[in-house]
Amino acid sequence: MEAEQIEIAAFLKQHPPFDALPEEVVDDVAKHVEISYFRAETPLYEYGVPINDLCVVRSGVLEIYRRNGELFNRLSEGGIFGQWGLLMNRRVRYAAKAIEDSLVYFIPDTVFDDLFERFEVFSDFMETEDTTRLRQAVESHNDSNDLTTSKVSSLIIRDPVTVEREATIQQAAQIMTEEGVSSLLVMTTEVDEDNQETTRTVGIITDRDLRSRVIALGLPYETPVSEILTPQLITLDHNAYVFEAMLTMLRNNLHHLPILRHQKPVGVIALSDIVRYESQSSLVIVSSIYRQQSVDDLEVIAKGVPACFSRMVSEDANSHMIGSAMAVIGRSFKQRLLELGEEEFGPPPVAYCFLALGSMARDEQLIVTDQDNAMILDDKYDPKEHDEYFANLAKFVSDGLARCGYSYCTGNIMATNPEWRKTRTEWEACFADWIDHPNPKSLLNSSIFFDLDGVYGATNWAETLKAFIGRRARRNNRFLACMARNALNRTPPLGFFKNFVMEQDGRHKNSMNLKRRGTAPLADLIRVHALAVDSRSQNSFERLDDIIEAGILPKGRGEDLRDAMEFISTVRIRHQALDVESDIEPDNNIEPDNLSEFERRNLKDAFEILSNAQKFLKYRYQPNRSN
Repeated sequence: MEAEQIEIAAFLKQHPPFDALPEEVVDDVAKHVEISYFRAETPLYEYGVPINDLCVVRSGVLEIYRRNGELFNRLSEGGIFGQWGLLMNRRVRYAAKAIEDSLVYFIPDTVFDDLFERFEVFSDFMETEDTTRLRQAVESHNDSNDLTTSKVSSLIIRDPVTVEREATIQQAAQIMTEEGVSSLLVMTTEVDEDNQETTRTVGIITDRDLRSRVIALGLPYETPVSEILTPQLITLDHNAYVFEAMLTMLRNNLHHLPILRHQKPVGVIALSDIVRYESQSSLVIVSSIYRQQSVDDLEVIAKGVPACFSRMVSEDANSHMIGSAMAVIGRSFKQRLLELGEEEFGPPPVAYCFLALGSMARDEQLIVTDQDNAMILDDKYDPKEHDEYFANLAKFVSDGLARCGYSYCTGNIMATNPEWRKTRTEWEACFADWIDHPNPKSLLNSSIFFDLDGVYGATNWAETLKAFIGRRARRNNRFLACMARNALNRTPPLGFFKNFVMEQDGRHKNSMNLKRRGTAPLADLIRVHALAVDSRSQNSFERLDDIIEAGILPKGRGEDLRDAMEFISTVRIRHQALDVESDIEPDNNIEPDNLSEFERRNLKDAFEILSNAQKFLKYRYQPNRSN
């Protein structure tokens, strides 16, 4: 093989469906490949024209269009098109155009037909591959968002503890004590006609049985457990749902329920497990927060937040639901701490509003977060008379949040910093200066403080301040242009050939930070568009609804951004949930090698959407352009 053919084969072997074919087959395919270069905005195929090749994108970006001209898909490195025309009548089914300078591999139809006939993995891929994969991935995830469908197997925390039926009740009690369980499955070993030993479950004994059937009746400790066990077990399959377990236990007045897989016990759940499961609900946690009487009590409640987060992830809640739930929990901690603070220091000398900033304000908070907050003070505020009170209150809240898992902000964006305790008039003057005279520091502050939410006190002041920001920013093209440029500082981790670009050194070497390089730049660019249309929404998804309605984006791009935000967030959320379940400190760094091919492929699609959106942002917001 020539050097160019070796490179082609190496590339094909990295992408489906060629990665599933024998190496020698791919090497032979490479010998038949032709390469073409297309400049940006150059058409490849028009609808209905003859097609004689399967096309594979080597580099660049292509857009695929339906017959009516509607955008159907966007392809980057490894993307395939033309298969539908080859499978139908050798006529193009979807038009294609390069939107960036692109290289395309053309595989002749004779080679395509041969692979299709010889390899089922190839034909299955070509017949079932949905080129709208990112949209499909997001929609299929959202379709499964039924929080009532958690499997009962999620409640099992250990293997079942057993005892032989010949054991004494004293031996059984000793096993229960040593293992820290409240029930034992009673087993017996039998020899079948082929002289093979088999073990089967014959009953269950519980701590209640020991009280009511042994101690209350004064039975000797040498009594075999076979005399006190409960036979004819009521069981449930491991694929049943939690609500089925609850109904089964209530209907039969059970406190313990064995769970079977292939008719063999895999665990026993108790009523306490159901209670523990329900206690992980975000609603239960929030209601519990408001009943706590001290910071020590709140610190205990906070230990249940990771389990609540993991539960929502396991139940396939989408990122908006999870972000909102975590933000509500965070706000509740702040509100209760402020109430406890006022009990500690007395009623406030003047009215105030405590602000949440950043991801909490946007309802996009996850399990890895620090605290960003500030205070709006009444214009009657006198620093000499009142500052000590609010400084103490801010410290009380900030220290309490840190104990509840919300680490101190390394940038000191907290109400403990006197700079971020301002009167209503001072905040308006501050924001007006940031908008009218943008500089690097004020732009950074704007990206944080313009996502604000009043969580306690005179919360209507926060709404007034947001309205002020919207009015002032919308008509200032220079500020929007500066915010747009600032939003381009963090780019998606894609290289020239659309391969992942990873950290090169430090603790997170060979990984990608999905917050810094994914969700954060998406939130930044969405914020700019939201300011331009004077959206009063806080959440990025809700802002996108306002942006799409305003019609400032090319057709379909708003929906693409929503899909990209959802998919990147979902991968990030699942990664953190796995860390929580493994008792590893969760973070935002993902190693591509730990992702499935499905996740890698759709992440590239999402990053490509982000990259194109940043290019459009740069084009749209210019100092002298009318928006």
